[in-house]
Amino acid sequence: MKWKAEIIEHKKEKRIAVWFEKDNDLIDRIKKLDDCRWSSSLRVWHIPNSLENKVKFKITDSHEGVLQTDKLEQVSAFVVYLTTKRYSKNTIKTYSEALKSFLFFYNNKPVNSITNEDVVFYYDNYIIKNNLSASYQNQIVNAIKLYFNTQSNTVLNVEKVYRPKREKLLPNVLSKAEVKQILQAHSNLKHRTMLSLIYSCGLRRSELLNLKPLDIDSKRNLIMVKQAKGKKDRIVPLSPQILLMLREYYKLYKPISWLFEGQQPGTVYDERSLS
Repeated sequence: MKWKAEIIEHKKEKRIAVWFEKDNDLIDRIKKLDDCRWSSSLRVWHIPNSLENKVKFKITDSHEGVLQTDKLEQVSAFVVYLTTKRYSKNTIKTYSEALKSFLFFYNNKPVNSITNEDVVFYYDNYIIKNNLSASYQNQIVNAIKLYFNTQSNTVLNVEKVYRPKREKLLPNVLSKAEVKQILQAHSNLKHRTMLSLIYSCGLRRSELLNLKPLDIDSKRNLIMVKQAKGKKDRIVPLSPQILLMLREYYKLYKPISWLFEGQQPGTVYDERSLS
C-alpha cells in the first residue's frame, strides 16, 4: 500500500494529512481515528497534529534536528542497545522517540543532573498539558526506566517513577454472528484468510505476518508460531475449515517466502495495511 503523511495547515490549524490509494477498507480504518476529517477542498483525510499520530504515521518531529549533540548521542546509543538486545523494530521506534521527546524537554540540562522531580514536571507540563494518552505515558515510563537503568550514570531512582492508573474496561466481546459478518464482509480471499486466522487461532498481527508456508502443519492441523512474544515458539491448533481456506488461498496466490506477501513476490505484507 502506498501512502504519504505530512503536516499541513488547514483552516488556520496544523493537521496531519494522509494520502493513500482509494480503498474502502483503508477509509473505514482511518475514519476510526479520533477527530479524523475529510477535506473536500484539499481532497484528503486529515487528523490531529498530535505526538502519537506523528509516531503512528512516521512523521519526524521538528525537534530531531535541534536536539543537543550529547542528547542525540544518548539516543543513538540507546537504539544500539535495544537493537543488540533484539527488541522489535516497533519497540525500538517507540522507545527511542519517547526518550527523544523527554530529552528534548531538558535539552539544555545535563542528563546526569535529571532527577525524579524533573520526570514528574515533564509529566505535568508536557504529557498532561498536551492531553496525551495514558498508554503513551506508559511508553515514556518504560523508555525512561530502561534508558536510565542501562545507559546513564545518573542518580535518578527509576523505581520511583510512577505510572498512570490503569483503566479497567470491560472487554468488547463480539458475538459469533458479528465475527462471521466481519469475515464475510471481505470479498478479497487474502484479507478474509488473514482475518480468519487472527480470529480462529488467536494470532497477533506480527505473528500472522511472520508466518511462512512451512509453518502450516496440515497433517496435524497445527500452526508453528516461531519467535512469538517473548521470543518464544508456540503451537496453535488450526481448524479444518480454516485449512481449506488456506489451501484455496495458496493455490490462488502461490506465496514464495512468506505465507502472506506484499505486492512484490517474496516481500512480507505491510503491517500498516492490516492495522
